[in-house]
Amino acid sequence: MKDYKLLTPGPLTTTNTVKAEMLFDHCTWDNDYKQITQSIRASLLELAHVSQPEYTAVLMQGSGTFGVESVLTSVIGGHDKLLICANGSYGMRMEDICRHAGIACTVYKENNDCRPEPQKIAEILAEDKSITHVAMVHSETTSGILNDIAAAGRVVKDAGKTFIVDAMSSFGGMDIPVADWGIDFLVSSANKCIQGVPGFSFIIANREKIEQSRGRARSLSLDLYDQWKGMDEDGKWRFTSPTHVVLAFAKALEELKEEGGIEARNARYDQNQRLLTERLGSLGFKPYLAPEVQGPVITTFYYPEGAGFSFPEMYEYIKERGYVLYPGKVMEADTFRVGNIGEIYPEDIETLSSIMADFLEEKEK
Repeated sequence: MKDYKLLTPGPLTTTNTVKAEMLFDHCTWDNDYKQITQSIRASLLELAHVSQPEYTAVLMQGSGTFGVESVLTSVIGGHDKLLICANGSYGMRMEDICRHAGIACTVYKENNDCRPEPQKIAEILAEDKSITHVAMVHSETTSGILNDIAAAGRVVKDAGKTFIVDAMSSFGGMDIPVADWGIDFLVSSANKCIQGVPGFSFIIANREKIEQSRGRARSLSLDLYDQWKGMDEDGKWRFTSPTHVVLAFAKALEELKEEGGIEARNARYDQNQRLLTERLGSLGFKPYLAPEVQGPVITTFYYPEGAGFSFPEMYEYIKERGYVLYPGKVMEADTFRVGNIGEIYPEDIETLSSIMADFLEEKEK
């Protein structure tokens, strides 16, 4: 199999040292392994600028969507109602989760290139007193837009509601002071900005709120309260955990700290994104989003003007030369996306730009 680097929002390119951790087989009942789990939980709270007993961390088997579904189906009661603030596919996925689980919800929807407005959220909450919870995606990778969860959090807290944030592709790569921003439940994944591999999600949770969720879960395996109670006691996962992934994640946390923490990683991602926009712009690729709402994780570009451009052809050309783009687009425009998180550096962006320039030059011949 040909080796290449991933220019996607996760799974992403990891270091060889993170991958090497998965060469070791561990027992889930072993005390050493349970201590690794506890160490990870403590590190996540530190990254979120929160601590026990006000907040706690729960690890949940499965992808990021498993984590989101665990929260929505565990903490929203039968008499509660969720407001979903959506401007992309991952916000709308929350509605799908609610529909399948029979959770009452309403959706405030914005276009893919517009942020949900705090004032509009406040108006909805004032008009519909039955709403008890509000959910929003932070970094919406449908387009690459970065939503203002700090402003939204202030509105939600002023209204006395519970705030749930999908920070899948932002936590660890952008500083998120969870308590200061009024976040009660933050969900992210091992294979995003902390630069681990896929296999589990994690939830930073307000302890009082998670205690209130006892008995509400609509699923056995995704019961957030039961998962937390067992894990909080001695670090034991309720059901078989992805041991190799957990070991890799522990190493990835070490490497995040060695790089200089979230501030240094965010600076690298931001530099990658700005350079990407500049270099591809010089080749005629126009960004989909306005600069003021563009996040540092993934950038959407319009197809170039003129006939003859084929994204599948460009995708294969680039892949053959060592890089893989994100083969998807937002719904209402002909676009493609390029991610720049993971073990990606400015020299990778320069190389990608050169490859794309060669492709365009060959197409003109």
